[in-house]
Amino acid sequence: MVQVKIFDYEHEKDLEEEVNRFLTKIDEGQLIDIKFDVEAQVEGNGEQIYCFSAMIIYRK
Repeated sequence: MVQVKIFDYEHEKDLEEEVNRFLTKIDEGQLIDIKFDVEAQVEGNGEQIYCFSAMIIYRK
């Protein structure tokens, strides 16, 4: 069965740590693909908000 696991963090290091932690729980042969995205938004006060996300597609 093919499944996905989605991660979403404000800091890229948090995303990296969680994705790496998840990858240790599955066998290399189960991994199908990893999709990565970054979005940035500027708030009214000029502050930039980032959203780093990843979707891991794997076989269960």
